[in-house]
Amino acid sequence: MPKTGQAEPARLAAVDRRSQTLRAYDELRRRILDNEMPAGAQYLEQTLADELGMSRTPVREALIRLSDERLVEVRPRHGARILPVSAADMAEIYELLTALEAMAARRVAERGLNSIQLTRLEAYVAGMEEALARDDLAGWSAHDRNFHNALVELSGNRRLAQVVAMFRDQAHRARMQTLALRPKPTQSNREHAALVTAIRNRDGAAAFEIHRRHRQDAGRMLLKLLAGQKAEGL
Repeated sequence: MPKTGQAEPARLAAVDRRSQTLRAYDELRRRILDNEMPAGAQYLEQTLADELGMSRTPVREALIRLSDERLVEVRPRHGARILPVSAADMAEIYELLTALEAMAARRVAERGLNSIQLTRLEAYVAGMEEALARDDLAGWSAHDRNFHNALVELSGNRRLAQVVAMFRDQAHRARMQTLALRPKPTQSNREHAALVTAIRNRDGAAAFEIHRRHRQDAGRMLLKLLAGQKAEGL
């Protein structure tokens, strides 16, 4: 039986490897979702390891995890290829986001929000308006994401928030890929403002319907833009 002093270095090495794997996973996933690592691009394990300042083993383990999430295709001796955004995946994801976020909107309205919570949602809507006035689509997207995150968080259902966050992260790459192609989202801003009004009035039915239509319209637009990109060979 190994002595405690002999086992400690091995334990610390295992902890460090898990930490390195998580760091590699988080950073590579962020780059993929933000399209810094574009669909179709191929990367060698050693190249990624050098960029991240670590050995190949945690990078390989991170890539296997990303493969399970259908973000990359691991190719033996060839590293990994970034998988393209699938319109079929996005259709499924937006179907779920529509149902779950509409439910969250109704729950928020029925529970009611205090003045600080309402001000938080209103601030995100104002931020979207200001970003559009500057033609800053990236800024608009950031405020839009924060609004949706806050809406689900304020529902008070932690499991709902966790599930929605997972699907929203998966949709983020497609949203960023098509952001510059979509019409100026002025209608989206009006829908956000209408939702805040319904929540202020504690009208759960109106909040549910406004947000359901909002998410359905967003999903249809995204799929149309993805189809256009595929047709153009982008």
